[in-house]
Amino acid sequence: MTEQTSLDWNFQLRDQIEWHWNNQLRARLDGLTDDEYFWEPVADTWSVRPRGTSTAPVLGGSGEMTIDFAFPEPDPPPFTTIAWRLGHVVVGVLAVRNAAHFGREATDYFAFDYATTAADALAQLDAEYATWLAGVESLGEAGLARPCGEAEGPFGDRPMATLVLHIHRELIHHLGEVCLLRDLYQHTHGAPLGAPTERTL
Repeated sequence: MTEQTSLDWNFQLRDQIEWHWNNQLRARLDGLTDDEYFWEPVADTWSVRPRGTSTAPVLGGSGEMTIDFAFPEPDPPPFTTIAWRLGHVVVGVLAVRNAAHFGREATDYFAFDYATTAADALAQLDAEYATWLAGVESLGEAGLARPCGEAEGPFGDRPMATLVLHIHRELIHHLGEVCLLRDLYQHTHGAPLGAPTERTL
């Protein structure tokens, strides 16, 4: 056995999330229907809604859809739909960081144009994930050690490697929640995942 003298940490960090994405996660999101995407399993749920239809105290979004918020956040916080959770991942987890560190056009929860359909939301997710992964690769080894900078506020002095680990943890956590909600929808509605269902008012 040859003694290992160096370790490519950039590859290891990317491989962690890529393996999860390709083998455990992304296929479970395929076929997401609009009914699943907008499903509100409990009352007073936060979601992504057509502009002018939300009663949330704070609304994000620059297009025909808005995302529900409140500041300060209620205690306990409202339950959130798949649409809301994907909006959080696409914008707050990925797009904002892609803009701060990897050259993406600047955006935030209020400037983003949220998807009107589940298919469009998954396309947004795929695009932001690809940008993030390419950005992490571009850091090389030296870039992982440099400070995150002022875009990360009080964590700006932490190394980029810490941010990468945090974002990957967020992806695993929140997208796992989306998968669980799909399972709950299937068992509640008795429909195979991805199968269209009749929406009732």
